[in-house]
Amino acid sequence: MITASTIEEKLRSIVGTEYFRAASVSDAVMGVQPQFVVEPASEQELAAVLSCANGAEIAVIPRGGATKLTWGNPPKRAGLILSTVRLNRILEHAWADLTVTVEAGCTLQALQEKLAKHGQRLALDGLWPEHATIGGALSTNDSGALRLRFGALRDLIIGVTIALPDGTLASSGGRVVKNVAGYDLPKLTTGALGTLGIITRAIFRLHPAPGGRRTISFAATSVDEMQRQILAIQDSKLAHTALQIRGDSEGRFAADILFEGTEAGLAAEESQLLMLVGGSALRQSAELVWGARQDLWSPPPVNAVIAKLSALPSAIATTIHSVKRIADPRNLHFQYVVQATGIGTLRVEGDAKACKPAIEQIRAELESSRSSLVVLHQPLGLEPLDAWGSPGDAISLMRAVKYQLDPKNILNPGRFVGGI
Repeated sequence: MITASTIEEKLRSIVGTEYFRAASVSDAVMGVQPQFVVEPASEQELAAVLSCANGAEIAVIPRGGATKLTWGNPPKRAGLILSTVRLNRILEHAWADLTVTVEAGCTLQALQEKLAKHGQRLALDGLWPEHATIGGALSTNDSGALRLRFGALRDLIIGVTIALPDGTLASSGGRVVKNVAGYDLPKLTTGALGTLGIITRAIFRLHPAPGGRRTISFAATSVDEMQRQILAIQDSKLAHTALQIRGDSEGRFAADILFEGTEAGLAAEESQLLMLVGGSALRQSAELVWGARQDLWSPPPVNAVIAKLSALPSAIATTIHSVKRIADPRNLHFQYVVQATGIGTLRVEGDAKACKPAIEQIRAELESSRSSLVVLHQPLGLEPLDAWGSPGDAISLMRAVKYQLDPKNILNPGRFVGGI
């Protein structure tokens, strides 16, 4: 029989006493308290820890920079926090090939600073880059405004290595060590919230750093007019990098566009933009404008619900109208930032009893038009909202893949779609 003391002894022997400790209250995940925290130093140590936990059927919660632990549903159980904080190396920057291999615990900021020395970047603008890790960004599929030009994380990642619950280190994509036949691991694990395996390293395609950047904001008389302007920009020959709408329940809104390139090119793009949107355009601070999505998390959302919404690019205005129609009678304040792709972040705050039915109604209307709403944060005192909404017809396939890779259901149990 495997006892708690036996498990502790095995885990200590794998990572060393210094990197094994009892979990504290601050390690709780959405109110669920784990027992231990383990910090392996290598892929092999992480795989060995995972194998040990799997043998004892101990639930494992992967943790990087701990910036997005409120995303998803609360875990059904939590025995072990498996931290990637020590797997933080940039293993290879093949700058001539525009690729980089990096461990999962490396922060986005540390990676970008390294790449910038060679005039390159990972075209990813995730939240809290100074703390958020590569593994966490991939697991939550977190990307920002640059997605419009460079694609989502699934378009940037070309290879990945993950640790499976049985201790196998499986790789897929670029620079393959061992393949898992039939699975595209880079795409499968991106956005899976660590429920299929723990990412230990990833290989990305890179892009040259821009020579210059120019951010321009413009106004309109209504959200509907702004929608028309955005669609006109998207249909034009403008070579913009990012485009977004931001606003609130008071009816204040603006649109922002980012151009990158040479000074001559930037001037030409700005001139074309003015012809499309008129004289309301003005240059803005890039830091102020493109940090708007992260600003929705400040002040800390103690009494707010924060959600990710996805709609058709042509339905952005309709979506904002729906939010306002549902929120106003309940005296709820809301703010939003929506990219031209139709993917956005919504913050709703006010009376907790009014927040839940409002979010549920917004979700229902979005789902009826083949859109979606995912709850990223909800107050602990609020009657729980399901984070994901309707899983659709894919849920049986998703459960089958989960069972194939994690048959004992030890990885983030219950946190993903449909209680996976």
